[in-house]
Amino acid sequence: MKWIYSTYAAPYFYQKKLNFTKTAEALHIVQPALSRKIKQLEESIESPLFVRNKRNVQLTNAGTYFVGEMEKLLLQYDFILKRTKQIHNGEDGELKIGFTHSVMQSILPEILIDIRQNLPNIKTILKELNNRDQYMRLQSGELDIGFATNPLVPLGLKSKVLHIDNYAVLVPKGFDMSRVDKDGFTTFTKEPFIFPSKTDGPNYVNIIESICTGAGFIPNVVHETDSVSTSIRLIEAGMGVSLEPISSIRGLNLPIDFYELKDTPQKAQLTMIWNPKLETEHPKLFSLLHTIN
Repeated sequence: MKWIYSTYAAPYFYQKKLNFTKTAEALHIVQPALSRKIKQLEESIESPLFVRNKRNVQLTNAGTYFVGEMEKLLLQYDFILKRTKQIHNGEDGELKIGFTHSVMQSILPEILIDIRQNLPNIKTILKELNNRDQYMRLQSGELDIGFATNPLVPLGLKSKVLHIDNYAVLVPKGFDMSRVDKDGFTTFTKEPFIFPSKTDGPNYVNIIESICTGAGFIPNVVHETDSVSTSIRLIEAGMGVSLEPISSIRGLNLPIDFYELKDTPQKAQLTMIWNPKLETEHPKLFSLLHTIN
């Protein structure tokens, strides 16, 4: 196993160090042995990984691909070693969780309590992330589970809707709410809007845009931010209005006002996402999570 690791990891470590001497040191071997291992590797896969001349050594196109894929394997290799040790020691290990703001303000605390009560030895690592970053990290293994709002779940990942919420429009203090009671959401036709970035959560943004187009207008988006606290500060300063799941703000002492859109067909779906491979690694955890409604 050590020979395989040092041989197949050599091009990866060279790409990081850009020096054969430093690469050999990182792999705890001498430089001539490193050169032999790389030559043997190239012969075994029948593909040159490096272009060599008197001045420098560079990766070929095949070598660049090999290094990228090897990085993924090395991360998985390290995880396997760590997880094997945890199983031997009778430990439940750690759980890396991604979440959006509205999920933390609603369902996630109760889920964490359930995990703590039923799996007391598991360590949870929490990261607030937008939908796009959750997808990427779930696919790469950097996250175990994601909790997102209106996600567009990529192929290869599983999902389960845990809670459906109304949206609310967030407005500055003193906004005349009677206008909304009278005219509905068309009240905001000429208001400047604060939206999240579409690249970080296109499905989520499409849904809140459709609330506006359903009322007969295209929103005038003047600010973009993925931070709810930043959005609230901008609204407090009178710089626009925004849309959020009601669970994001309910129960908070806010410096702004809001109006719950109870009759709007668009809803916020708070969704759990995971890589199905983890179901075999954390069977007790997923047995617990599948009971959550």
